[in-house]
Amino acid sequence: MTSISSDNGLKVVSLRLAMLITTGRDECGTRPRTDGPRWSLAARHPRMPWPRCDSPGDHELIVAVRGGAHSYPGFSTCDGGIVIDLSPMRAVSVDPEQRLAIVPAGALLGDLDAATQQHGLVCPNGAVSHTGVAGLTLGGGMGRMMRRYGLTIDNLTGVDILTADGRQISVSHEENPELFWGMRGAGANFGIALSFRFWLHEAGPSVVAGAAVLPADRAYEVANTFREWSVSASDDLTAALSLFVAGDAFGPDLAGRPIVAVAGAHLGDDAAVTRDLAPIMALSPTVTTFSRLPYLQMQTSDDDYYAWGQRNYWKGLLLDDLPRDAVTVLLDRLDAVPSSQCGFGMITMGGAVARVGDDDTAFSGRGANWWLMTEALWHDQSDDDAHFDWGRESLSRMQKVAASVNYVNDLGEPGEHDLREVYGRGRYERLVALKREWDRDNVFRLNQNIAP
Repeated sequence: MTSISSDNGLKVVSLRLAMLITTGRDECGTRPRTDGPRWSLAARHPRMPWPRCDSPGDHELIVAVRGGAHSYPGFSTCDGGIVIDLSPMRAVSVDPEQRLAIVPAGALLGDLDAATQQHGLVCPNGAVSHTGVAGLTLGGGMGRMMRRYGLTIDNLTGVDILTADGRQISVSHEENPELFWGMRGAGANFGIALSFRFWLHEAGPSVVAGAAVLPADRAYEVANTFREWSVSASDDLTAALSLFVAGDAFGPDLAGRPIVAVAGAHLGDDAAVTRDLAPIMALSPTVTTFSRLPYLQMQTSDDDYYAWGQRNYWKGLLLDDLPRDAVTVLLDRLDAVPSSQCGFGMITMGGAVARVGDDDTAFSGRGANWWLMTEALWHDQSDDDAHFDWGRESLSRMQKVAASVNYVNDLGEPGEHDLREVYGRGRYERLVALKREWDRDNVFRLNQNIAP
């Protein structure tokens, strides 16, 4: 077994929670009950009594759970409640012979990648290394390798969780299988995830990644090629189409201009890369950056762009089709950006994602072809409304021209979307039944909430 951290985060968090439970008061004005087993410094498999009010159903205490603290809707913090901070729990363990990883709930994607690459292994995850593993996983988990290895939840073999009534339980295909189904796509609703167990795959230490960049006036031509090519290419290639305003790094011919870029990550050898990228190279891009690089470098390549301290507004859709009208909307909205760090990205799905049964997990939209993100990043609070309005209007227009569903990790504003439509009625009713069984009082409601 290999550990990349000597920080025993579990004990740190146990101490914090023990102090909270034994000294705090809840918003009902009563001291939290401590008539059950407490979290302790010595606990290897800790259990904690959950704060309760004496009146049945009178649960006013707001509870936020913080893992990687990457929740742009702000679910990992709250006012007038408690924050259960799991962020010190980051020591990832890897069993290379079994190809398994045990990942505490405070770990970041960078922690997981660094631990698994020591053994030439990977777990498919996201694209920014300072994202938390827990939040990404519980909603689905899309990223650069999903066409080959599926979503992050498709590689999840089990989760240890703390329930609303203070029990620590394991969920997997064998233990509490119905709850395991719900944890994979709506997991924040049912308890506090303490640790995750993942299957791993051979990949690295190098991959090919980069982009082909062209002026935005060629967007229709590029989209025509991308539409067919991206979904029919080898599963070793996960491709993306982006439209944004070029920075200085793109050179004097493109800097400050709207551009269209086809990016990709490829797990194959050089011959397969050349073959699979040929349709895009045939477009004679103005700039190309595809190269072989370390897997860990690829996984951190966007970290600076999405650095902490910026203001963010993201919204997303899962698209079945990419008609010409949709490209027109993207170009029109690109002309209307309120600042230079606004644009659109569209990552190709299919492959291993689509080979998992639509009802095998709570995740909805496996049949979609692309994951579209509207992104706005800025720094000045006085510019908030302009960026909010731009993002909302952009997605509203896209929904009118492209058949789509929503990805729960991209919903953003709580209560903005009808979750019956997001999950589909059958899936939603199944999730409500789970919520009533495991969290009838809706203690865990700072999320895209399934009301009991």
